[in-house]
Amino acid sequence: MKKIIVAGLGPGSSDDMTPAVLDALREADVVVGYKYYFRFVEPYVKDGCECVDTGMKRERERAEQAFSMAEQGKTVVVISSGDAGIYGMAPLIYEMSRQRGSEVEIAVLPGISAFQKAASLLGAPIGHDLCIVSLSDLMTPWALIERRVRAAASGDFVTAVYNPRSHERYWQLSRLRELFLQEGRSVMTPVGIVRQAGRPEQDVRLTTLGDLDPEQVDMFCVLIIGNSQSYQWQGKFITPRGYYKKATQGQSVGQTIMNESFRTILSEMKNPDVPKWRLWPLLHAIHTTVDFGMEENLLMDECATEILYKKIQDGSLRHIVTDVTMAAAGIRKGALARLDIEVHCYINDPRVAEIVKSYSSAGNQGASPSREAAGLITRSQAAMQVAAEEYPDALYVVGNAPTALFEICDLVRKGKLQPAGIIAAPVGFVHVCESKHAVKTLKHIPKIIVEGRKGGSNLAATLCNAILTYDDAAQLRPGRDV
Repeated sequence: MKKIIVAGLGPGSSDDMTPAVLDALREADVVVGYKYYFRFVEPYVKDGCECVDTGMKRERERAEQAFSMAEQGKTVVVISSGDAGIYGMAPLIYEMSRQRGSEVEIAVLPGISAFQKAASLLGAPIGHDLCIVSLSDLMTPWALIERRVRAAASGDFVTAVYNPRSHERYWQLSRLRELFLQEGRSVMTPVGIVRQAGRPEQDVRLTTLGDLDPEQVDMFCVLIIGNSQSYQWQGKFITPRGYYKKATQGQSVGQTIMNESFRTILSEMKNPDVPKWRLWPLLHAIHTTVDFGMEENLLMDECATEILYKKIQDGSLRHIVTDVTMAAAGIRKGALARLDIEVHCYINDPRVAEIVKSYSSAGNQGASPSREAAGLITRSQAAMQVAAEEYPDALYVVGNAPTALFEICDLVRKGKLQPAGIIAAPVGFVHVCESKHAVKTLKHIPKIIVEGRKGGSNLAATLCNAILTYDDAAQLRPGRDV
């Protein structure tokens, strides 16, 4: 019988070969392939079966030998790793059959592709629309590969990457990472790296697009890059199809809108490749203000968001103090209840009015020429004094009054206040910048500062919300408690 069977062997384990492929190997008169793969098939071929190796990168010669032997009436099995139709021998065999005008019967037996095996080891990363890209430019111009990479990234496809890196092909994977980030894919996008899938040397790693190190990848690896919905959970890489989202859609409209907004922000940011402790509050700030100037204006102490969230986790941060009621109103009630945190605002406290009145009276009686004695204390300052007596270790959030920020600095310097952290976002034209310069001197307190004249209660509140939801930053899933 003049027949060529093109068989996909799977990734390299006998457990991953299909029964149809095993049957074909047992019936073959000749097996043609690259010698590296013969070790996988030798236990299954019959006695007298001829194994023909044409060497690496000699696919055309391999196909020609297969036709030559099949035309002699032999049953020939041409083997490919993975699936023979995915960067394998199947297309070449059909093309050669057309060129030769051959009457040899051709059959293709599918195999488990390397990306499928890799996906199963990583969890469930290919649960939605998927594309596959090879970074080998031996037969495809790089300009075309780059167009395809951009299309995959901008189309929000889960993307499997073949031939990611070799000794000669050392820069292409770095460029792919750059293109994905340029097209708005988050630095927190999960990336799975599987080396020698299904073989004794198998190695499975999970990282993110931001942390992907091309130096840790070689030609034996397959990469899977998630889409905007992909996430890591308990060491696994998951891309949801949408069934759960569909079932709860009526309960999470706000969160869905916020997710889409964050993706838009990421695609338009000048520099999204920043640590998550900075990225998370930055995304919240831009989302609230629609002001991409926040990339330059938002100043944070090193790991401030992470430090403050750890204080919530260990129970040392249980109170938040705001300068005005509007800032307090913007802090998510669901998050406060979930984390057992209380918000306090003393601006309307009767004690505040008494303090302001007492300072005003002292000034009228000609006391020493301090700002308090001159009657210059504001309600916001007085509110901070009351707060310092009751909650000296709270997170202090200022979104309106620069005088409140000055008072916090003064109380800290006098040893009357030891805040867990400070969010400094007063807004306006008078003493605003100066108050923010003052708070920068408090080196030992983690701070998030909106520099310059910009700020506001809504911005202060959203920065606070970013801290309260920091455990969602790894998956880049905003909108909890909305």
